[in-house]
Amino acid sequence: MAVIPGPVAGRFETESETQRAENSLGRYRVLLTLLIAYLAVGALTRVVLWAVFSHGEHVGLPRLLVAVLPVGALNDLAESIYLLAPVGFVLWLAPRRLFAAPGGLRLVGIVSGLVVYGMLYLAAMEYFFFDEFNARFNLVAVDYLIYPTEVIGNIRDTYPVGTISAALGVLTALLCWALWRWLKPAPEQKAPGFLARSGWFALHLVAIAAVVGIVRADTLNVFDNRVANELADNGPANFFSAFRTNQLEYPQFYQTIDTARANALLRADLARGGVPFKSADPSTVTRAFPARADGLGKLNVVVITEESLGAEFVGAYGDPRGLTPRFDGLAKQGLLFTHTYATGTRTVRGLEAISASFPPIPSESIVKRPGYENVVTWGEVLQRHGYQTSFVYGGYGSFDNMNAYFSGNGFAISDRAEIPNPKFANIWGVSDEDLFLHAVDYYDARAREGKPFFSIIMSTSNHKPFTFPDGVPGVKPRGGGRSAGARYADYAIGRFFDEASRHDWYRNTVFVIVADHDARVYGAADVPLHSYEIPLLIVAPGHLQPQRIDTLTSQLDIAPTVMGLLGLPYEAPFFGQDVLHWNGGPRTLLFNHNHDVAVLREGEMAILGLNREVDVQSYHRKAGPPSRDVDDFHPAPFDQNLVDLAVAYYQTGYRLFTQPGGVR
Repeated sequence: MAVIPGPVAGRFETESETQRAENSLGRYRVLLTLLIAYLAVGALTRVVLWAVFSHGEHVGLPRLLVAVLPVGALNDLAESIYLLAPVGFVLWLAPRRLFAAPGGLRLVGIVSGLVVYGMLYLAAMEYFFFDEFNARFNLVAVDYLIYPTEVIGNIRDTYPVGTISAALGVLTALLCWALWRWLKPAPEQKAPGFLARSGWFALHLVAIAAVVGIVRADTLNVFDNRVANELADNGPANFFSAFRTNQLEYPQFYQTIDTARANALLRADLARGGVPFKSADPSTVTRAFPARADGLGKLNVVVITEESLGAEFVGAYGDPRGLTPRFDGLAKQGLLFTHTYATGTRTVRGLEAISASFPPIPSESIVKRPGYENVVTWGEVLQRHGYQTSFVYGGYGSFDNMNAYFSGNGFAISDRAEIPNPKFANIWGVSDEDLFLHAVDYYDARAREGKPFFSIIMSTSNHKPFTFPDGVPGVKPRGGGRSAGARYADYAIGRFFDEASRHDWYRNTVFVIVADHDARVYGAADVPLHSYEIPLLIVAPGHLQPQRIDTLTSQLDIAPTVMGLLGLPYEAPFFGQDVLHWNGGPRTLLFNHNHDVAVLREGEMAILGLNREVDVQSYHRKAGPPSRDVDDFHPAPFDQNLVDLAVAYYQTGYRLFTQPGGVR
């Protein structure tokens, strides 16, 4: 018998040890391989998001990516303990004979393929979500999950879902084929038995408990740059965190102060508007707005709320692309508010601010919270003066609870269900042209009733999938993107004013044109204010002279400002101010971004975050039209008074909304 030389024998012995190590892993090679695949997909996702989206957000430096990747890997590792727990559970219970049979191995391959496909599909979803919201999954994703009809329809109409799904299927098959050596369980003749596997699974459960107790979705938000933190975050972890905190109790999660101090600070700040409070009770904010002799009287009021029409698209605000010639022409006929901000980045945030002048308390809008019927709205104020009030919407108002909110507060509802033969419609609703023509007919009927009317119109066309009717000059029916959306929104506004001007009620109406929010959120700041700048224009044909209003203005200010124009007396717990009669010094503006809320005053912003986190930043808006490059944020010295004022607004707002009769 030949003797095997030492080196060769050593090599054979090493291979035997490797084989024994693989055999000892047995079925758990599947779990380890899927874990490595998950970490690899997470790292690749971050590289792609960084390469495609981050360079305009001041995180484009490669050295920052090098810092983001290990932090992201830790986030992914923590989340994998949850996501791979079902696989671990199956591997724990499966008998040995399952892995010895050909059918069992095929089952392992199928399950592994589904898991890998899920990883890739989630990565693709995160790419498209990041493109829209400059963030990982957050409260928006949770809200969208609640309304699958509109959201799935929007995704289907916007993206080539079939092609993407098929491509991911092919990629999954290739990856599983390449990884089969590691995915295929090794022989288990000498592998640990059920009791030993139970120990490993118990260890997995302990790891889950440790992660639950120690790690939050934002635990590793170690960067000063918001987008860098978003890149390092784990999308599923953020989603589950948002789902758990969809409707938060403010006192449990956010900074609080003594109730008496909060009441005093808020009333003192509101009093700077020069309007007396109805009561000396320090816990109320209801003010008694007096009649104004110079008011316009009981004119109709129509508020046109434009979907996603940020100031960055509007020529009157400095955009050079010529997307909004009709708005720009109207701006020369009315009051143009040159520095107006939305309170949030969702339609319901805009609607709550416009309709109720109510602060954007974290984390869900009052439009969708239980108790939405218990607020004083602008509509109720005008109903006391004999107005008929309505909400006119191009889609089905069950979305985002809009119909329930408005009808619960006394508005008549006229939505997609009452527009029988639209010229064009997509998943979100009828085209803006159809909506506005319907609104004109609706107002004709109200005018015949002999009562003044107040109406909020909510448009839908300026939204993905950006599909429009044929025959609109400069607008492709499909594929024009955000610019086409802005151009079509402007075209429809012009058509509305052209048609309305032929009706008797036109010259007895105050028209307000305002956006619900900007198109999307850009920027590295925690609350990137350039993404909150929106147009605001008030036109009253024959009643107002053209004027530019440079005072800082919020959506919260629209109701008290228009009421000041009308000059009608009223009482309401509005948090906004009459900007046209403002002489109270620096303005206080309120904002919501995901779970954060903030107050801006005199160039300083106090930000209140989950788990009682507080930050103070200085803000400088550079000259020029709104864009992602005009904000300048820096850490600022801690200002306890500003923080307390921010707490006073949101703590008191939450208290008034949740206590019986609080905002009545």
